Amino acid sequence: MPTNSFDHYPMSWKPDKDLLKRPVYQSLAALLEQDIANGFLVPGTKLPPQRELADFLDLNFTTITRAYKLAESRGLIYAVTGSGTFVAPNAARSVTITADHRENLIDLAFVASFEQTNTLVTDAIRNVTDKRYVDQLLNYQDPTGIPHQKAAALNWMDRFGIQAAPDNVAIVSGAQNALAVVMAALFEPGSRIATDQFTYANFIELARIFHVQLIPIAGDGAGMSPRELDRQCRLSAIHGIFLMPSCCNPTTVMMTEERKNELADVIRKHGLILIEDDIHAFLTADVLPGYGQPLFSMLPDQTVYICGTSKSICSGLRVAYIAFGDAFRDKIIQAVFNINVKTSSFDAEVITELITSGQVQQIVLEKKRLAEEANEIYRRYFSFNPITEHPLSFYRWLKIPGHHSATQLESALKERGVRVFHSDRFLNASTSADKYLRVGLSSTDTLEELEIGLKILKEYLDG
Repeated sequence: MPTNSFDHYPMSWKPDKDLLKRPVYQSLAALLEQDIANGFLVPGTKLPPQRELADFLDLNFTTITRAYKLAESRGLIYAVTGSGTFVAPNAARSVTITADHRENLIDLAFVASFEQTNTLVTDAIRNVTDKRYVDQLLNYQDPTGIPHQKAAALNWMDRFGIQAAPDNVAIVSGAQNALAVVMAALFEPGSRIATDQFTYANFIELARIFHVQLIPIAGDGAGMSPRELDRQCRLSAIHGIFLMPSCCNPTTVMMTEERKNELADVIRKHGLILIEDDIHAFLTADVLPGYGQPLFSMLPDQTVYICGTSKSICSGLRVAYIAFGDAFRDKIIQAVFNINVKTSSFDAEVITELITSGQVQQIVLEKKRLAEEANEIYRRYFSFNPITEHPLSFYRWLKIPGHHSATQLESALKERGVRVFHSDRFLNASTSADKYLRVGLSSTDTLEELEIGLKILKEYLDG
């Protein structure tokens, strides 16, 4: 079909053929990326069928197929069997969350870990520096962790229901690093991972870096919908699933034992690789009965369990534990070495000292006390449901009127001296009718400062 016959034909994307260079498929993928970045193709846009685009550009069908495959591997687009090809939800926006500290700004956005408890860690640091083998903590040996540090890791994870062999445990540089290791080890560019509709923002960014497509799955107050997950797995090839069952970031939803069992059945049925990010398990253990064992205990051969200590013990030491099945061992160990070489044995030793000495209990109790007080302050201004939303969460999920745009709301509150994050940063979908704020409760220097920030937020939303 001649190119000019498409002059008035309705197509969602009409790239300029004159801009194409060799190799043409790479150039076409670059034009697609450019039009997405410039806002000409918004998330969720259905792209022209490959044969139709080939006719429009007077190109070989195979060239269009290669261009689409390349764009898909970069996380720009995704295909749904029987429905077509669409612009990916997060193809055009950065949602990275950082601790961008500014003076005279009350931080209700970033989720720290009540840093005022860090003074409880200093004695352990002194004890480590006085150990006779401290020089052995400074070398390249034991890239996945020194044996006695792994023993402490297993002791720590045992209280959350994790049973694993030492060879199936690795110590890495924080939960974010653990996620990067798992993505590098177990997924290829173009792989699809199911997540909650609202999920951890930095995981969205990691998926972009590794060119992995995230598939949003609807859920309810008990967690992700097993029926919807099964439906999506039958529609297209899904390779993995990312869950935060103890306290979903950002929604604070706690997954019930019944829901875990239902999801485990679907994960088992479709052979998915489960990434279980359980950094909030310490808040749930011995506090909330009825929420059962971690999914790792149900699916040990399909699960990579991540247990960070940043929220529970000390954020600055950047230590996390990974437990995994035999099938994943070689790939994960190789990825740990390729990405990190090794995690600081000194930092891991400080965490080990806190665990083995029992001092970690004091830290956890203090964090829980502060979390309880912070949530009580939050209740003075806003409400939440402690049955489905974690009662001790370090953050809350606040529904707001839909007319507030993300950029306008965040900017307006900054002008009033408060930093917040809109739900668009956590959205793994093209759009959502409901709008929220994730309100951090654990980053202010004092609880009094937290209350001032919440009061400003309340006044603004009511105004």
